[in-house]
Amino acid sequence: MSIDSVFVHKMWNDHELSKMVDGGVPFPMLSDAGGRVGQTYGVYDEDAGVETRGRFIIDPDGVVQGYEVLTPPVGRNVMESFRQVQAFQLVRESKGKEATPSGWKPGKMTLKPGPDLVGKVWEVWKTDMAFD
Repeated sequence: MSIDSVFVHKMWNDHELSKMVDGGVPFPMLSDAGGRVGQTYGVYDEDAGVETRGRFIIDPDGVVQGYEVLTPPVGRNVMESFRQVQAFQLVRESKGKEATPSGWKPGKMTLKPGPDLVGKVWEVWKTDMAFD
């Protein structure tokens, strides 16, 4: 979603994104003309009429589980966004019985939160997670 019009989104998809992602973006791009959604999430600069680039992960209950806001010169990592969504989904499905350490990827070891884990996260991280 951005303050750009649906027509700008179409041009961007047709002339840029479709060259980077086969078939273009696999989800609808929404227009926040006027910046109301951006204001709600604190990324709309009303004086300049622009939004700062932000990514918000919102769960099925409408709760913001994660977000990242970057200034325009720094690009976002879409694969990291997908990884984080998968991590939040796993944690939600486990009802909090599993946690994902830094750098976790699907199929990798998860953590079982509890007193037995205190002071030992590094052991799990070192053996299964480190810099994959």
